[in-house]
Amino acid sequence: MKNTMKRAIVLVLVLCMATALCVTLAACNKRDSNKLYVGLECAYSPFNYTQSDSSNGAVQIYNTNYKPMSGRYANGYDVMVAKRIAEALGKELVIVKSDWDGLIPAVNAGTIDMVIAGMSPTSERLEQIDFSDPYYQSNLVVVVRKDSAYANAEKLADLSGAKIAAQQGTFHNSALVAQGPANGIVVQKPLADFPALINALNTKAIDGYVAEEPGAIENCASNSDFTYVRLTNNTTGFNATDADTAIAVGIKKGSALTEQINAALAKITLEERQAMMNQAILLSSGENITE
Repeated sequence: MKNTMKRAIVLVLVLCMATALCVTLAACNKRDSNKLYVGLECAYSPFNYTQSDSSNGAVQIYNTNYKPMSGRYANGYDVMVAKRIAEALGKELVIVKSDWDGLIPAVNAGTIDMVIAGMSPTSERLEQIDFSDPYYQSNLVVVVRKDSAYANAEKLADLSGAKIAAQQGTFHNSALVAQGPANGIVVQKPLADFPALINALNTKAIDGYVAEEPGAIENCASNSDFTYVRLTNNTTGFNATDADTAIAVGIKKGSALTEQINAALAKITLEERQAMMNQAILLSSGENITE
């Protein structure tokens, strides 16, 4: 009898501890309705990048458990746009760092409210989430080394024989896979992110990588050995639709936020957008940039 009672008491205590733990975890992960949770990689300059302090308007980075990441702050064009949207919605901006492949699942799971991460509203992505009106229109180029045989290339066909890579899960890679071989390009296995692509080019593991022009400008400013092939979509470069090269905010299907986001974006003029991008390019080559 005593043993039975002891076992019962222990079981009750275990259940109480488990319940307390669940409550604690729930409290730790609880979302605040007064905050706007925006997901991005924090590793795709000048659209978004990580720096070591809060200078130049950088915003604290949080992990997916909404815990601040020490010494890590987000800045860049996407962050500037996110600030404008958060202000229009009357909410405090919270930047949540995520791997690229985890951004859309995070929106659908409700971990974040939206993706503002240099993401294009491709037909494949539109099957999974909704998108706002575009807040930037990009042009695909190829970053190469200044000392390579491809530094003076002017069109895709001039890159024949080059080992070119792109980031996995992006339109960049889809375009490269679809159009590279016809131009003699040796398509390489896609890499996880742009830091990996930059490292591969630095070590000459590849001859070049596909990037959007603002990113290429910043990458070349930060890496004196780099230059980029100035391609133009649908003429000298990759064939691409406006939807492929547009950059927009990703939101959960049927979200009530879409109309509010579009209203906020409409207030940012083309001149302001270009000025913001120019500033992002300039700031993303600073000494305090870590990713």
